[in-house]
Amino acid sequence: MQQAKISFDEKQIEILNKYQEYGFKDKSSMVRSAIEEFIKADEKKKLIESAELYAEVFKEDSDVKELTNSAIEEWPL
Repeated sequence: MQQAKISFDEKQIEILNKYQEYGFKDKSSMVRSAIEEFIKADEKKKLIESAELYAEVFKEDSDVKELTNSAIEEWPL
């Protein structure tokens, strides 16, 4: 695993020092977990934005609606 030098403010250090109270084995695992949660939230945000874009295209494009509806009629076989 690679290492990185990072800086924290006083409040963040207070939280990091309580890593055991939050169920982490060390400060590094706590930071890794926070970064993983950020990644998941970012991916979810991108999926929502994509879904909204597809919904907008579907709503405004009658050809896409027709194509989708024709596929639904034949599914499942």
